[in-house]
Amino acid sequence: MSGGAALDAVPSIPRDDDGPVFSAPWEAQAFALAVELHAKGVFTWPEWAEALGAEIARARAAGDPDTGETYYHHWLAALERLVAEKGVTSKAELGDRKDAWDRAARATPHGEPIRLGRELET
Repeated sequence: MSGGAALDAVPSIPRDDDGPVFSAPWEAQAFALAVELHAKGVFTWPEWAEALGAEIARARAAGDPDTGETYYHHWLAALERLVAEKGVTSKAELGDRKDAWDRAARATPHGEPIRLGRELET
């Protein structure tokens, strides 16, 4: 299935007449990552829709006003949960990678691309 199949499988994806709409590059990257992981057989679209729905329900229960502004935050959380559950990675590895990105971002001069490993250079 393609990205269009993802749009059909998860009808709540923010979109316009041309397809999905993203507020930031990371949202498009998270979308593409889910499409690629599905294509590699990591999960089915029904599994994905269930995981995303559960993540949105958790966020609502925690007080998320569900205005659509946090949609891809839920998308990313569902993606992280699914890959950990499927054994693609672990929650600890995800945490380590997030920490490395955070350190690299703080070590990166404004306007330059963030590179993992940069946090080790400072």
